[in-house]
Amino acid sequence: MELPAQEHFERYLRHKWRLNHKPRTLQSSFTSVMLFLDFCGKSGKRDLEEIERVDLEAFIEHEQDRGLRISTVRTRLACIIAFLHFLMEQDLIPVSLLKRRIKLKLPDVLPRAMNPADVRKLLSVIEDIRDRAPILLLLRTGMRIGEALGLRLNDLDIRDRKIHLFEGEKNSMGRVVYLSDDVLFALKLWLRRRDQNQEFVFYGQGNKSLCYSAGRNRFVKYLQKAGLEQKGYTVHCLRHTFASELLNAGMRLECLQQLLGHQDIEVTRRYARLTDRSREEEYFRAMAIIEKGGIDGDY
Repeated sequence: MELPAQEHFERYLRHKWRLNHKPRTLQSSFTSVMLFLDFCGKSGKRDLEEIERVDLEAFIEHEQDRGLRISTVRTRLACIIAFLHFLMEQDLIPVSLLKRRIKLKLPDVLPRAMNPADVRKLLSVIEDIRDRAPILLLLRTGMRIGEALGLRLNDLDIRDRKIHLFEGEKNSMGRVVYLSDDVLFALKLWLRRRDQNQEFVFYGQGNKSLCYSAGRNRFVKYLQKAGLEQKGYTVHCLRHTFASELLNAGMRLECLQQLLGHQDIEVTRRYARLTDRSREEEYFRAMAIIEKGGIDGDY
């Protein structure tokens, strides 16, 4: 590859590797910075000293024009800014380059939870314990699919009904999740049946964990079998369903935050907007009064 500031780019990636960043984080940084430097090079700028704030703004507009989702563009921007800060620390570019922040507003999309009737319909068609165990696990613990697929036998504490996630998939924050009766029963059945020589709880070919695409495909297969393929559900909806059901059952946000592994409670608070039975009950109580003729009977 021939990129502007290529040697500094390579040094930056080695720096991130020494900091023990995850492969997915390294891949995201590589892709984002590579695209930015390639964009600058095609604009005729070959040296670091030539890169200006306007180049970063133009690149962001270019990525938006390509039709990328705003969340993807925002991730790209964050990766590039981290690289530029690294260059600033080396006194290779002036601090004034990022004196003013570049802001991208993300749409505040609500998490998508499954309808309780659809959950029952989905579970009713999963008979194979090999598939029922991981799907129930996601639904009852709120784990991310990558966390579930990466589980090793040593992570399970069947006696105390716990799973120890020593490093969260998204933010490296470890936590403990708990096993309900139905998922505990399914896990015990699967542990008796599985290949005892395998390291991972849910394994694929060889001595490797089940890959994401295989896990997702199994979920999609059962959505189709249950007649729910048109509902727009994804495997991540199981995590959202877990969160909304616990909130409806009265769990405090602080407890749910720990179970989900959120660093910022504001992320958890989105689920309170998604579904809240107390708010729903209050609404219908008020509407009943209105429909009966109003509070003072003037209607």
